[in-house]
Amino acid sequence: MAGRIRDADIQLVRERVDIAEVIGERVTLRNAGGGNLKGLCPFHDERSPSFNVTPARGVYHCFGCGVGGDAITFLTELDGLTFVEAVERLAGKAGLKLTYEDVDGRVQRGPSGQPGLKQRLLDAHTAAAEFYTGKLLSPEAMTARRFLSERGFDRDAAATFGCGYAPDGWDALAKHLRAKGFTAEELTQAGLAKPSRSGSLIDRFRRRLLWPIRDSSGSVIGFGARKLFDDDQGPKYLNTPETPLYKKSQVLYGIDLARKEIAKTGRVVIVEGYTDVMACHLAGVPMAVATCGTAFGAEHIRVLRRFLFDSESADGRIIFTFDGDEAGQRAALKAFDEEQRFVSQTYIAVTPGGQDPCELRQSAGDAAVRELIERHTPLVQFAIERAIAKHDLDTAEGRLHATRAIAPLLARVKDRGLVEEYLGVYAVRLGKDKAELRRAVQGAAAGQAPAEAPVQPRRET
Repeated sequence: MAGRIRDADIQLVRERVDIAEVIGERVTLRNAGGGNLKGLCPFHDERSPSFNVTPARGVYHCFGCGVGGDAITFLTELDGLTFVEAVERLAGKAGLKLTYEDVDGRVQRGPSGQPGLKQRLLDAHTAAAEFYTGKLLSPEAMTARRFLSERGFDRDAAATFGCGYAPDGWDALAKHLRAKGFTAEELTQAGLAKPSRSGSLIDRFRRRLLWPIRDSSGSVIGFGARKLFDDDQGPKYLNTPETPLYKKSQVLYGIDLARKEIAKTGRVVIVEGYTDVMACHLAGVPMAVATCGTAFGAEHIRVLRRFLFDSESADGRIIFTFDGDEAGQRAALKAFDEEQRFVSQTYIAVTPGGQDPCELRQSAGDAAVRELIERHTPLVQFAIERAIAKHDLDTAEGRLHATRAIAPLLARVKDRGLVEEYLGVYAVRLGKDKAELRRAVQGAAAGQAPAEAPVQPRRET
């Protein structure tokens, strides 16, 4: 078994690796002057960037929370890798071969004798993705290929997104990976297989179309699987369970393909499914991502903020897409509950006729998808209109209750100039003086219930 990595090789890794490239896979970095780069710290929440990277010295430091180190430290702290795993991963990026010393001081070339757990799980996922991708071309995967074709995705699109097929048979993948040297325990911990009732190891996915789920660096960390056959008793979509690699509250499908465009444009489009991400990217909206088997939440926001450079000095836009049906509208309002975690403004693009972006691309083409995203409106405006719609504005009581309903929403608008615009619009809509509506908003902002001022009659114009 190989021993410790030689100190000289570790130093060479530190010198050869571009720390800006390594950190840039997780954080959008911008010029801070003096040869430094800055971004939002991945180790704590902040609204202004205090995370600094100095490429010439190969180090980073956060002036907010005090963390710091080199590229090796970054991977051990953020990804939970062992020191050896981090060095080996960085050496691979730099094309370096490491030298190991045994207890007698003798040296030998090659990988370490016992990679850590996370690296083994990553290797297993890489091998699984290759296995599934190959199976998509097999005769038994015709239904999976038809599913993709009927939704406008050709062979090139399937290859771009790494689509695959889990074959029939209870342990096809497990046998394949065991033959490659992976243990039953590793496959179970990876979420790729599970014990059967009899105790034997069986595949988690079977007779399903698969999408590999990658982290922002492009490493496969899980899979999403879509049911294809009526006699499949499982859910429509089945995802990898929680593993040391896969945390569904933090995972965003498509982030590996979208992160550079998100950083470049300062925009991110949040859709609801794998095919919606594919449709958006192919239609010319390459900053689209989706959650994986869970609602969009606080941890997803933390991930996106780092790529958006979501700070008080930035002009980012977060655009949610939802179906126009009742379920979609409820989802939009739930997203609004979380939108204050962003510094940038949030918007909504409601698909027509209850179509999702994938269906819209099929029925109306790529241009329709791009137009949908460009027609986005502020999420707060959507929430306000929904709140007003619950009240009868032809009655004094209805106008009063509508005022009380929208005041807390207006109080949450980040752009104070925009608040003034809304005050003018909705004061007229509710038959109120602008000053009266402003007082209601100020009261809501202070955590107070709006005072019951006399209802003003609507002025005739």
